[in-house]
Amino acid sequence: MSRMIRSALMSVLVFTLLAGVVYPLAVTGIAQALFPARANGGIIRKGGVAVGSALIGQQFDGAKYFWGRLSATTPYPYNSASSSGSNLGPDNPELFKAVQSRINALRAADPGNRKPIPVDLVTSSASGLDPDISPAAALWQAGRVARARGLDEAEIRALIRENTRGRFFGIFGEPSVNVLKLDLALDKLKK
Repeated sequence: MSRMIRSALMSVLVFTLLAGVVYPLAVTGIAQALFPARANGGIIRKGGVAVGSALIGQQFDGAKYFWGRLSATTPYPYNSASSSGSNLGPDNPELFKAVQSRINALRAADPGNRKPIPVDLVTSSASGLDPDISPAAALWQAGRVARARGLDEAEIRALIRENTRGRFFGIFGEPSVNVLKLDLALDKLKK
C-alpha cells in the first residue's frame, strides 16, 4: 500500500513540475525569442511612458482622434479583465438599438459626412477589445479628424495608408489599421 502511495505522490510531483514549471517556462521562452513585443503585451511607449497596447483597443472620443470599434465589455469599455462580445443575435432588438445609437453618434460628430458608415464602426468585436479598424472605417473618419486638427484631408488619408497593415502572408485576414498607432502618428504631425 505504501508503495502505491509513494508512486502516486511521485507522479503528482513529476507532473506538477512538468505542467506547472517546465512547460510554462518553455512556452514563455519560445514566445520571448520569437515574438518579444507580443509576449510583453504589445506596450507602446511615448517619451518613455506606456500609453497603451497595440493588442488591446482603447476608447478615443475626441474629434481630433480616430475612433475604434465599439466595446461590449463591462462594467466599462475596453475592460481587458472582462473580454467578451455582446452576445446579441441579429434578431435582437437591443443590437439594433446599439447600432442605431452608434450611427446617430457618428452622424452627429460629422454631420456633413453622408457616406455609408463601415460596419466595424457600429458593431463590437467578439472580444470587445479589438485594437484595429478597417481602412474604410479610418477613411470614413478622415474628414472629421482633418477639420478638428486644421489639416488637409489628403495628408490624413496618406497617414492612413502608411498605417494600414496588409493581409498576413498576403492572403490571410483583411487589411487593418491599429487605432492607437494611427492616433499617435497623428499627434506627431505638424499643425
